[in-house]
Amino acid sequence: MLQRLPFVRPLLPLALLALALLAANAIRPSAGPATGAGPDTTGPTLIPIVDASEHHASARAYFAGGCFWCVESRMRKVDGVADVVSGFMGGHVVDPSYEQVIRGDTGHREVVEVHFDPSHVDYQVLLDAFWRLHDPSDAGGSFVDRGFIYTSAIYVVDDEQRRLAEGSLAALQASGRFDAPIATVIEDAGPFYRAEAYHQNFAATNPLRYNAYSAASGRDRFIATQWDGDRTVYQLPQNLPSWFSQHPGDAELRETLDDIAFRVTQRDGTERAFTHPYDRLYEPGIYVDIVSGEPLFSSVDKFDSGTGWPSFTRPIEPRFVTMHEDRSLFMVRTEVRSRYADSHLGHVFEDGPAPTGQRWCINGAALRFVPLAEMEAQGYGEWVNAVTGTVEDDAAVR
Repeated sequence: MLQRLPFVRPLLPLALLALALLAANAIRPSAGPATGAGPDTTGPTLIPIVDASEHHASARAYFAGGCFWCVESRMRKVDGVADVVSGFMGGHVVDPSYEQVIRGDTGHREVVEVHFDPSHVDYQVLLDAFWRLHDPSDAGGSFVDRGFIYTSAIYVVDDEQRRLAEGSLAALQASGRFDAPIATVIEDAGPFYRAEAYHQNFAATNPLRYNAYSAASGRDRFIATQWDGDRTVYQLPQNLPSWFSQHPGDAELRETLDDIAFRVTQRDGTERAFTHPYDRLYEPGIYVDIVSGEPLFSSVDKFDSGTGWPSFTRPIEPRFVTMHEDRSLFMVRTEVRSRYADSHLGHVFEDGPAPTGQRWCINGAALRFVPLAEMEAQGYGEWVNAVTGTVEDDAAVR
């Protein structure tokens, strides 16, 4: 069981902490802080599936996890999220200003509004990302920011979000990851008020001040210590698909996977070309993640690329894959990983056949094949039509 970190980190001198916080926080009450150049470099580079310019057509989710600069920055990194807006929710004052909210008498929390496309990212993914960006057991605020406006909350927009949010909170509490009870509350979403323009995308427009604040507040150290390497999907078993398997951790995977599959999925390895039988397999069915069971590719989209690796024109469901910029081996490529297990799968290239023009070049060792005749029994009935039916030529459909 992991322990909650103390408020004061012994490795960070108090004088340095105070100076850094003063420099970082000096601009929070102001109306127009100086901007800085450069991107937010606090996380991995993702290749977004959803164009942020289309966020007007996406679904909404609302989260409060302390300073909205930090929550916004980290939620933007979730592959499939189109946009994130910082603002306020839950209070009794209409359209409050930042100065009003931080006085603590309006009843609002600092909240982010997440715009996402459900066909590209599940609400469950957002819940897991939310837990991992803060300390949900802190009932008095968030790191150095104290008071109600910085407490943890999930604001739900419908019954389905409430069902999943409640199931996720219950699963996190039962996991024993925190000694203290989970303090996050789940409430119905109310009016959302957008914060002033200078608060929006603050990590990108003020990178030096943002990074100083995030580090000095204790958030970065807490996340690295408490959450690093955690790939658990926090949800009650009855709310998860029957085909899904939790990532059991490296130790158990070393026992259940062969050496090649472990090296490929967990250490970003590559199998030798023309060595895996899936390269030559064209039986009807689907290919799923060998660790989690996530449905990844359909035999309908498989083709012989001549490269020696199983190749597909597209994934069966965009919401089960993530794409990342890969600069290894003195090249710039787009890496493909599974969404929940975070298994390394392979790479995608723009030299494939119609209808997508893409070649999803995948390691067979990262996959498990489910024949069409066994799909229903193994819980994959939802995708039978993707194997037997007419597949639309528009790649955006899936």
